[in-house]
Amino acid sequence: MPFSFSPEQKQSAFWLLLWLAFVLLLYALAPVLTPFIAAAILAYALNGGVDFLDRARGRHGRMPRPLAVVVVMLLFLSALTALVLIVIPVLQNEIPLLKAQLPMILVRIDDFVTPRLHEMGIKVKLDGSGLRQILAQQFATSSDEFWTTVLASARVGGVALLGWAVTLILVPVVMFYMLLDWHVLLERVAGAVPRRWATQTVAMAQEVNLLLAQYLRGQLLVMLVLALYYSAALAIAGFDVALPVGILTGILVFIPYIGYGLGLLLALVAAVLQFSDWHGLIAVAVIYGFGQVFEGFFLTPRLVGERIGLNPLAVIFALLAFGQLFGFVGVLLALPASAVLMVAFKHLRRHYLSSSFYNA
Repeated sequence: MPFSFSPEQKQSAFWLLLWLAFVLLLYALAPVLTPFIAAAILAYALNGGVDFLDRARGRHGRMPRPLAVVVVMLLFLSALTALVLIVIPVLQNEIPLLKAQLPMILVRIDDFVTPRLHEMGIKVKLDGSGLRQILAQQFATSSDEFWTTVLASARVGGVALLGWAVTLILVPVVMFYMLLDWHVLLERVAGAVPRRWATQTVAMAQEVNLLLAQYLRGQLLVMLVLALYYSAALAIAGFDVALPVGILTGILVFIPYIGYGLGLLLALVAAVLQFSDWHGLIAVAVIYGFGQVFEGFFLTPRLVGERIGLNPLAVIFALLAFGQLFGFVGVLLALPASAVLMVAFKHLRRHYLSSSFYNA
């Protein structure tokens, strides 16, 4: 008797293959989906504020949801604008200092590096005149290749810049419509799940939502405390750009270790440009060393909590893994996807421990 599939098996195989094709299509369209995924993540983070305003009753009754969406988005865009206005004074202060002290920095580098290069048989000077001579030789010997590279980079950079501009325009538009119909979208997604899996899927989604909400709330508190700490500590140490660098460091801490490294780099550059001795570098080492210990051993365990399970190493691995697989879209998806995988792994482990395969 030949093997044959039942009608139910054929239906299951058809829908599974259709969903697989849909996932492959999304993978192929990953660059196009960037603004939509970014808007969805921002909408998820801001939906709580919209729901709060939508449910709140004032003197004139409940606030219409479209108006609540507009208010929350304006507050969010105002916060981003304030962040940009914080960054601009840093650039305005550090770029003139860098321009003025660059010759002295090159002399220091030349005094330290050139003797060691001479010991290895490399005859070169790294001061201003030496660098100009090296650049002139490169232009004279490979000008055609140089301009070819410059033109190719300009074309690639122009396309990338256009893509970023389109993304920046699309994200708020898509986010507005997502926030407006957020609960309708969730109901449609839940309604598309097969009924036999609906209860378990909704329960897992609620676990993921709780996990992400706890993680985001804890990280926001960590960012606030660290921004206050770094700003105050750098100001006490005498840094002119203490407030903007401290606030940026606190905000960038949301990206584990990478954000801390960028904040540390900003502070080191400020120390080199402002102080002529080792005072600034020593102050940065003490402030940022204590800040890392304070964050790792007190703030994160207390405010985020080990019960959440999204420890920094897991987040770093998720960022690198999803970034490698899906590019920038993968970086956007890393945190929610790792939360989904963690909840799924917990359910799979529970099922494994209760199975006859494990207990036999």
